[in-house]
Amino acid sequence: MVRLGIVGCGPWGQNLVRNFADLRAATITLLCDADDGSLAKAKRFAPGARTTRRLDDALGADDVDAVVIATPAASHGAMALAALRAGKHAFVEKPLATSSREAARVVALAEKTRLTLMVGHTFLYNAAVNQIRDYIARGEIGEVYYIYSQRLNLGKVRDDVNVMWNLAPHDISIVLHWLGEKPTAVSAKGLTFLQDGLEDVVFASLDFAGGKCAHIHNSWLDPSKVRRATIVGSKKMILYDDMANDAMIQLFDKGIDRKHLDRTLGEYDSFAKFQLIHRAGDLLVPRVNFVEPLRVECEHFVECVRTGARPRTDGEHGLVVVRILEALQKSLESGGKSVPIRWGNERPT
Repeated sequence: MVRLGIVGCGPWGQNLVRNFADLRAATITLLCDADDGSLAKAKRFAPGARTTRRLDDALGADDVDAVVIATPAASHGAMALAALRAGKHAFVEKPLATSSREAARVVALAEKTRLTLMVGHTFLYNAAVNQIRDYIARGEIGEVYYIYSQRLNLGKVRDDVNVMWNLAPHDISIVLHWLGEKPTAVSAKGLTFLQDGLEDVVFASLDFAGGKCAHIHNSWLDPSKVRRATIVGSKKMILYDDMANDAMIQLFDKGIDRKHLDRTLGEYDSFAKFQLIHRAGDLLVPRVNFVEPLRVECEHFVECVRTGARPRTDGEHGLVVVRILEALQKSLESGGKSVPIRWGNERPT
């Protein structure tokens, strides 16, 4: 049994408590939060766990093997470092940290101590997201031209980070997962309406080698809750809608092909070198064997702690996402200028 201490029992922390408490290979021994009301709500899912308001109680507990961190983003890096120094495996909600320097320190310490470090990029445990990755990997949609993603809602408005740091980690991790490569440059334009200094609407672009591009739109100020992405390929197109339970994936056999023509008029040729052929085929709505992604993610963390396996969303993946967010933030502050990213020894995502 992996013995867990959950640090941060707010609304999302309670979801983690609910899922970890339901696992046969784990037991929650301690709940930690500064708010007594949040502790009481979390304890409904783990009645046998003791409660505390002090992080040190979790780090010093002999009956805690791993710490699950679901606190505000600015505290993630420091708490992960503290957990690893205390000899605890660490599950850290996204983002891993709010600076790449701090994220790199966490990753280096996890490697040095040989402890499991996993970042909560939940959508990489989503069956639909992984099914789409399989389509792309086996060439089902041909060459990927571009991706655009929307993650929009009316609130919940945060006061600790802007909307990009709040929502874009999901979109960035999904794009990296689908393409299997990292961007060479990024840019972002943000709008601030609700709180001075914190963008509540952001339009971000990630540029990849070979001309591919991913465009991400995040907002706390939209009338509808939207969780949707479109992937346009040379053969087919995919619409992923996380809000559509019966049609999470739609695979469109449609597009525009280029048909090359022979040149017949010599030097006086007035025809185009190719003509554009519109193609419209079938719409496929494949079945998705969907299991709650958070449940899959929690099971994966426990299994990695038990076996020593490397998590799918390990520290390096978390570091890559933070580096992209950091570059996007730099672009925001420059008014939207393109920011190149030079990659070092990070493992492929």
